[in-house]
Amino acid sequence: MYSVEAFDLLSTTVLLLNSAGEVVEANAAAELMFGRSRRNVLGQPAAFLFDRDDALEHSIQQACCGEVADCRQFARLRRGAETVEVAVTSVALSQPQWSALIEIKDVEQRVLVDRSIRLVDEIDTQHELLRNLAHEVKNPLGGLRGAAQLLESELPDPALREYTSVIISEADRLQALVDRLAAPQRMPVQWQAVNIHEVCERVCALVRAEFRDVALLRDYDASMPEFRADPARVMQALLNIVRNAAQIMTGFKPTQSPHITIKTRIARQVLLRHKQHRMAVVVTVTDNGPGVPETLKERIFHPLVTGRDGGTGLGLSLAQDFIQQHGGVIECDSQPGHTEFRLQLPMEPL
Repeated sequence: MYSVEAFDLLSTTVLLLNSAGEVVEANAAAELMFGRSRRNVLGQPAAFLFDRDDALEHSIQQACCGEVADCRQFARLRRGAETVEVAVTSVALSQPQWSALIEIKDVEQRVLVDRSIRLVDEIDTQHELLRNLAHEVKNPLGGLRGAAQLLESELPDPALREYTSVIISEADRLQALVDRLAAPQRMPVQWQAVNIHEVCERVCALVRAEFRDVALLRDYDASMPEFRADPARVMQALLNIVRNAAQIMTGFKPTQSPHITIKTRIARQVLLRHKQHRMAVVVTVTDNGPGVPETLKERIFHPLVTGRDGGTGLGLSLAQDFIQQHGGVIECDSQPGHTEFRLQLPMEPL
């Protein structure tokens, strides 16, 4: 006997059909798949949810009649004005109220999830290497600075102290860089109730004060509840992303006035870092800037990678690190005129 509630725990879309091939039950993931309430899907012939496909329609009919136990194929699903390529599995059931089950997987989303997991693993490895490097560099760097100070005090000609001053200032700069590389793992996460919209508003206030020529737009989901997180780290991660977008657009002249949009939504049945979550907070930061250079797209979150003159390459890397400490992830999709960063955080109960 199947439990409808159990299907709500799945990340893939599941539809239960009657003998006529009509949808009688749909799980929570169906709302994300179809972009509408699952109640709007109930009662519809399952075949009508896809672009016309005689082979798919025949497979659904066979499953509803019990003529085929299991059939897998690709199809195009209708989602508003667009269509999405999906993998469809039709399974015959021997249940009084349900004749067949259809499982739908977003092919593109599966590829993105696999890519995200791979990138996160790569970044974790690089972070660990850099932290080990920072530890090895720290002591010699302190010795170098101390030797420069001692040399400066012994120099007879004050004009020569200009060179030791350069050594000391560069040693301080490198020390600050080493501290930033090692900093994320030093302090434990301070878990407490977080209102994501208060975090967004603080970020907007800071960025607006620094970049007055860039418009900040907001699109908030007012129904979003508080969740458990470290507000300081979430704010710093979001600030790094928004400020980075504003910095890139400074001096860039888009066809429209430069603007950044911050949007909040709740996602259901989300796979984050190898773990399934019933709900997640999604904060999307979108800008109309020049986009991420093609050569940097795969490495945008790697430490010390930057496409901006004078950048340290740590802002986005630290942002990803802070979100990963919450079990979340940041994704980026960019093309000229439209760059989107998606921060996804598990919505842990209070």
